[in-house]
Amino acid sequence: MEDFELLDLSLYVEDGGRLAVPLGDARAEAPLEVPEGAVVSVGLTFRLGRNIDAVVFEDTRDWDGAPIGTSRTVLGGFRCGGPYEVRLPPERLPVGRAHCGVYGVTGRFTDGAGRPLTEEHHRIRVAHPPPAR
Repeated sequence: MEDFELLDLSLYVEDGGRLAVPLGDARAEAPLEVPEGAVVSVGLTFRLGRNIDAVVFEDTRDWDGAPIGTSRTVLGGFRCGGPYEVRLPPERLPVGRAHCGVYGVTGRFTDGAGRPLTEEHHRIRVAHPPPAR
């Protein structure tokens, strides 16, 4: 078994349910679509092949290849085994047509010493909702 195995990555959208995110490098696939201003949280499920004192999740977002922000969350220390499920705090997506479009998202997992465990690449489309009828 590997030191770290990501089993599931999901977006939980307020009033929209769970969106499964395909594992692996999904930059070539159609982006996941979420409405502007939605409140979303990320769900992570993983298993460990060794004890890790601090598992860290870092997500970097880019717009047209230019980094626009990075957040770093220390998930905690975990013993060998699992699966472990973690839900990150919710955040509101930006509002307004200027913020709509496709964002690249890179999720990196490291241990407390900064050694890489795994990395995921995805695209998310923040969409302006169609007019109500």
